[in-house]
Amino acid sequence: MAICTAAGQTSSGGESGIEGVISISPARPGPVRVDEAGSVPLANATFVIENNSREIASFTTDDKGHFRAAVPPGHYKVSLKGRKTSIGRFGPFEVKVVAGKMTNVQWECDSGMR
Repeated sequence: MAICTAAGQTSSGGESGIEGVISISPARPGPVRVDEAGSVPLANATFVIENNSREIASFTTDDKGHFRAAVPPGHYKVSLKGRKTSIGRFGPFEVKVVAGKMTNVQWECDSGMR
């Protein structure tokens, strides 16, 4: 199950787009141990940003799952680029971008491990 948490927080500065963090859980198969995190940053993953089934832009997360992508105002779907397996969920996440604001999101992908 893909979980999308778009906090609705925006940062000003004139540029419009999407910024935030993408994580993945469960991080490991089997039961989660008390001393382990249930989710981890999704590092070095490339996602595409689409509008009306047309690719507008793409971005790659950094080592900590952070990303930033400038796109014009509009409604977008974001998903893992080149996905070839049906295991897990990596979007699509929906997001609305308004003029002059960076929309801050926190998205969690499902690794499919149990």
